[in-house]
Amino acid sequence: MDRVTKIIQLLENGKHKEAFHEYNVVLKQGGHEEKFVLAEELFQFGFLEEARALVESLLEVFPEEGEILVLLGEILVEAGEEEKAILVLERISEQDVNFVRSLLLLADLYQIQGLHEVCEGKLLKAKELLPDEKIIDFALAEVYSEQGEINKALAAFEMVLKETTEIAGVNIHQRMADLLSSSGAFEEALVYYDQALEEKLEINTLFGYAFTALQAGYNRTAIEKFNELKALDPEYHSLYLHLAKAYEREEELEKSLQVVEEGLKQDEFNKELFFFGGKIALKLGKEKDAEHYLRSALNLDPGFTEAALTLNKLFLQQEKYEEILDLISWLESPEDEEPQLLWDSALALQRLEKYSQALDKYETAYTFFKNNREFLQDYGYFLVEEGKNDRAAEIFKQLLKEDPANTEYLDLVERLTDL
Repeated sequence: MDRVTKIIQLLENGKHKEAFHEYNVVLKQGGHEEKFVLAEELFQFGFLEEARALVESLLEVFPEEGEILVLLGEILVEAGEEEKAILVLERISEQDVNFVRSLLLLADLYQIQGLHEVCEGKLLKAKELLPDEKIIDFALAEVYSEQGEINKALAAFEMVLKETTEIAGVNIHQRMADLLSSSGAFEEALVYYDQALEEKLEINTLFGYAFTALQAGYNRTAIEKFNELKALDPEYHSLYLHLAKAYEREEELEKSLQVVEEGLKQDEFNKELFFFGGKIALKLGKEKDAEHYLRSALNLDPGFTEAALTLNKLFLQQEKYEEILDLISWLESPEDEEPQLLWDSALALQRLEKYSQALDKYETAYTFFKNNREFLQDYGYFLVEEGKNDRAAEIFKQLLKEDPANTEYLDLVERLTDL
């Protein structure tokens, strides 16, 4: 049994002390090939320092050998020493047979650093040397995707498809579908999702297909695919909100709410699902259920302003004015961050006959809603009730600029200015 095999077997059996005794023998006395093979094996096992020591001892003898430099570069990358890895890989000569490997590694490193132009340059150089190598086309496609250069990315992916539909464990049709979907080309994306699913039924591909169908307005297709995904993996939490939305679009509100409940059984901390359940319950006239869903969303996230505003709207309809004020005082979002809360407060205080406080809220809210007709009406009529005639006249004159034929506004302004 050769020493490399013996060391690996000792490591696999957990006999590290014996393994590293043999390792030290190789490091001090081993042949060049033996050291290189052991370095590769130890790198795969994650023993980076030991692998690095072997490689560095080889570089003392072969300082410009590309295969050794590439291995050291890979070790340094794995150790998180990217800058050192770049310096090592840049040493490899263009005449070296490992030059293209070094270019691909450098491209990865520059991409990680966000230097996309440098990364692209390395890959284009590699393609110039190996024009038919599909892994290079794939790498270019990934870089172009990250840069948002959709057409270039698609063209590079098409080059890959001339030889294979899968590379580095990635389904090319799915990647193209995801890219098209994210760019808003939903119709085109669906074609590629179909092809990807024909090649392999995979849950993320199925989700992408269903989500894209929903985006394209094919609600029935989305419902079919989301349900297929649910049958395959009911713990795929992301599907429930979108499936509920698809049913809502088809006016199947009871089914939509049922999906919300199914989703919450899988993920009881999904605030968006609680919020959507609240909106559907309101559409169904289930006000008690709606309040439960919306309060649950807010319990998960007290800063969930959209849920608070929806719940406030319900309370206004139910004339639960104290509930509105309690909710606003409990929220994490201050009124200056969400002006609608000022308006809600003003309405609630007005109904509770706390007129002075209501006036303060109205005046502050006016800064944000001075061009909102509905707010100006609320504010104007409140001022009339409070006898603030001059200010009320100003508000209704402002309303008349937008609606000069409104006789009610005209009569009010005339009456208020005569007082």
